[in-house]
Amino acid sequence: MEASSWDALRKQARKLEAQLDEQMTSYRRLVSAKPDGSANELESGIEHLLKQLQHVNLQMQTWVSSGGSQIISHTLTRHKEILQDLTQEFFRLRSSLRAKQERASLLLDFRDFDKAKVDMEEGADSVEHALLKEQATISRSSGQMDNVISQAQATLGSLIFQRSTFGGINTKISNVSSRLPTVNHILSAIKRKKSMDTIILSLVASVCTFMILIYWLSK
Repeated sequence: MEASSWDALRKQARKLEAQLDEQMTSYRRLVSAKPDGSANELESGIEHLLKQLQHVNLQMQTWVSSGGSQIISHTLTRHKEILQDLTQEFFRLRSSLRAKQERASLLLDFRDFDKAKVDMEEGADSVEHALLKEQATISRSSGQMDNVISQAQATLGSLIFQRSTFGGINTKISNVSSRLPTVNHILSAIKRKKSMDTIILSLVASVCTFMILIYWLSK
């Protein structure tokens, strides 16, 4: 950027400083808010304006070096301070923005990792829950089968006991009938009734056992 006079250089410097001030205001708002894709474009514009202002300051330095007055030197110092302040603030804001973007990226990665971990844990929990449920079903079925077997064994024991009891009664009845022929007919009737009771009791026990098995198998 070329200039033909000190006044022209000062005019260019002030114009660039005003543009930079406007751009920096937008950049401050962007850094304070949630960063988006417009940050790169804004940063490029600010960097370009800073380079232009630096070039103008160098040209103004040439004027001062060629024998400018103290007032001109003071004005140049003021423009250099403005350039330095704007440059430092830009670098500070850009560093803050980069740190903010990195934190957001890390948080996103962490959420993705945590979600994947939760999905894996939920999958593992689902498999474990299914296995535990199946084991509980098997244990419950085994318990029911044990109950059925216990009831059948109890019924069988009762029948065996009754058989032995009836056997003893039959023996006694035979002894009595041999001694008392006159009551043989009555004893025979009693024996038939006992045999019928035994058959009925056996049938009832068998039906009960069968119904218990049907009930367990139908669950």
